[in-house]
Amino acid sequence: MKRMISMREALEDPNLFGSVLPGETWQAWRVVLIASQGEPLTPEEREIYHLLSGREREPATPCKEVWGVVGRRGGKTRAFAVAAAYFAGLVDYEGSFAPGQRGRLPVMAAARDTAREAFNYLNGIFEEVPMLNALLDGEPTAEVIRLVNRVDIQVMTANFRTTRGPTPVAAVCDEIAFWSIEGSSNPDREILRALRPGLATLGGPLFVLSSPYARKGELYRVYRKDFGPGGSTRRLVIQAPTLTMHKSETLAAEIAEAYEDDPEAARAEYGAQFREDLQDFVSPETVERCTPTGLAERGRIGSLQYQAFVDMAGGGADSATLAIGHREGDRAVLDAVREMPAGTSPEASVVEFAATCKAYGVSSVRGDRYAGEWPRERFRAHGVSYEVSEKSKSDLYRDFLPMLNSGRADMLDVPKLKAQLVGLERRTARGGRDSIDHAPGGHDDVANAVAGCLVGLGGRPKYGMLDVVGTDENGNPETYAAWRTRMLT
Repeated sequence: MKRMISMREALEDPNLFGSVLPGETWQAWRVVLIASQGEPLTPEEREIYHLLSGREREPATPCKEVWGVVGRRGGKTRAFAVAAAYFAGLVDYEGSFAPGQRGRLPVMAAARDTAREAFNYLNGIFEEVPMLNALLDGEPTAEVIRLVNRVDIQVMTANFRTTRGPTPVAAVCDEIAFWSIEGSSNPDREILRALRPGLATLGGPLFVLSSPYARKGELYRVYRKDFGPGGSTRRLVIQAPTLTMHKSETLAAEIAEAYEDDPEAARAEYGAQFREDLQDFVSPETVERCTPTGLAERGRIGSLQYQAFVDMAGGGADSATLAIGHREGDRAVLDAVREMPAGTSPEASVVEFAATCKAYGVSSVRGDRYAGEWPRERFRAHGVSYEVSEKSKSDLYRDFLPMLNSGRADMLDVPKLKAQLVGLERRTARGGRDSIDHAPGGHDDVANAVAGCLVGLGGRPKYGMLDVVGTDENGNPETYAAWRTRMLT
């Protein structure tokens, strides 16, 4: 591929991007885009670059990856849309594609609605910038902008399976800190692994942007490794609060109010700082140790007594789930998991769950206070009683953790269960007490039912105060006394 015009020239040309990122408000973003392409900066621009990247000098060659850790509403989506438009329309790919082949520039996010914001910026650029409008190959659709140079800009949900296909000329990953895909404990990593070989074909760049969240995931890993003077020269990482990148008096007032309401959340959303009050609930290795490979269900054994727990759902994106298990000595054993996907009527879920309970000889289920008396009445109508759990969801997870750490929970090889357990987060509230729940945009329906079932079977841990039940946040052995103190404070 060959650049037909430099990034600086494109940004300064009013017939190209000069009207898209104009004036002092967008100066910091122009500096980032120019530096990312290995183009020299002025002394004034170099000061801005140092503030954003922690590096003294801009790279001498174009970066293969550009990562932006920037506060919410800091203009990152608009700025990276300009970068995408540059590589879609102002780079010559003559001879790069086989006969009949087209290149693709994916704009990826956790949901299509999120990705569509960047796509709408791109659509506006190609519709309103005269020199780029001439490149349109027909009218853009809701998801694809076709260009006459055989490049398609396409909105995509973040999924490592869909990244394989047409050769990418570049890629934009939007709000990667909040990506979550069922069935993978490292969804962001899996997608990037699938993207990078395709980008290497033409040497196209990867643009990753997000406001920060917890101290985990690829955004945090790359930030720790490559932000500042010791980072890779092929990867540019910037970090900046919202107002550094997008100056606005109105926005400044909103941000000041957000800091008063919830300082920790505001430091992440607008200050671009990774949150310190969030930690992973359990490691993937711990979950794997409790999971027999390839065993998705255990059949009923007549001599055993089984218990069940349900997590009902009444709409939205949540599933209704059922877990059935039994006890063997001091171990809680999971035998069956059922999930009724989002959109299934609650009545149909009750019918399915009641039938499964009867197949295992279970006459009573436990669950939360969902929908008042309704679940009691409907389960009773199908021959199964419904008891309300005394424990909250956080309490169930809190009691489930030492069972996982000590290997006293025998689970099933259910990918969604593993992914949801690994995706849980432990949040420390202002009062010091922990709560445990799924991350924003995630789900824990299956994990909640399983935790409720196995905790009910396993009872409270029977440990001596000095028994080691797991590891602390630094990976060091943690005694039951230390774990209990941490959970209760």
